[in-house]
Parts: sequence; structure tokens; C-alpha cells
Amino acid sequence: MSFPSPFYRWRPHPWHGLAVGPNPPDLVYAYIEMTPFDHIKYEVDKTTGYLYVDRPQRTSSLTPTLYGFIPRTYCGERVMALSDGATRGDGDPLDICVVSERPINRSEIFLNAVVVGVLQLIDHEEADDKIIAVLENDHIYGHIRTIEELPSVIVERLKHYFRTYKMVEGREADIQIIGAFDANKAKAIVNAAIEDYQFTFGNQ
Repeated sequence: MSFPSPFYRWRPHPWHGLAVGPNPPDLVYAYIEMTPFDHIKYEVDKTTGYLYVDRPQRTSSLTPTLYGFIPRTYCGERVMALSDGATRGDGDPLDICVVSERPINRSEIFLNAVVVGVLQLIDHEEADDKIIAVLENDHIYGHIRTIEELPSVIVERLKHYFRTYKMVEGREADIQIIGAFDANKAKAIVNAAIEDYQFTFGNQ
């Protein structure tokens, strides 16, 4: 694994201190914030890098995969340009959902993820894409290289989760799912997010 520096006095920030991955955009690092066992929405605090409680999940729907982000990515103008109908990027690192056959029940870890597709969302006019990946060397899913090879029910569950995870009774969630797309579109979005990060933060 490659890191910006071989020596640290402190734990590196998971967004800015880790590398994008071993071979982006095909093979990336995924920093995991949530697991399929979490009834709480956790997010990394952008200032400290620690995981914090954003909110309890309002519904009984749980994320069907590991859920986190790709380090050193940013959803800005270049990501927005690849999302029909979006007026801006969401200003966050690029989200990623990682499929694993073996249950992983802890977060604040990072892993090697093979990019296979993307679920494109617009949330309040913001591009909020969800890269879909499989755990590298997974014994069931590790051979998959594009979304069409995944069991279709996994993509259906992801769509259902992202349609409902912000649902509030009596209020319509302003989330539009553009569609699920293949590895080529996903990798173009990863590259755009890497470029957005470099433009926004520089080559740190």
C-alpha cells in the first residue's frame, strides 16, 4: 500500500491523508463509515477526521453494503458535469458502496475496492453519485468487473436504500435516481473526482 509519507507523528486524516488507491480508477481505497449492521448514520468529520454520529436512521432500512468514500476525491464541477440535471457537486468526497460476501461489521477501516459501476443520484440539485465496487479478492464477488455481473437484487436494494434513507413522514425527499451505469461511467466519475480534489486542495 502506498501512502504520502512513510512516517507519521499522528494518525492521517482519512480523506486527505490516505492515497486514492493502488491503481485508480480501477482499484481504489474505500474508507468505510457505515456497515449493513448500523442503525446510525455515521460520517467522518471533515475537520478532525474522526467518525461522528450524524443522525439515527429514521426508517428500518439499512445500507445493503459497506458504505464510505474514496480518499482524495471531491465532488465539484467536473463530477457535476457528468451528472444530467445537477447544478453543482455536493462538496464531499466521492461515496462508495462495497459488496462483500463475508460480513464486515466494523467501520473506520479501509480496504481495496474494485470499481464496477455507479448509481447516479441528484440530491437537492447536487450530484451525489454512489460508486459501486466489490471487495478485492472476495471469494464470491472478487471476479466481477462490471455492474451487469452483480446479482440484480443488490442494485435494487441500493436504489431502495438511497430512495428512503432521508425519508421523513409527510415530506417528499428531493432525491432523484438517474440510473445505474457500468464500470466505464463509474471510472470516468472517479477520475473527475480526483481532478476536482486536485483543483480544490492541490497535490498535497
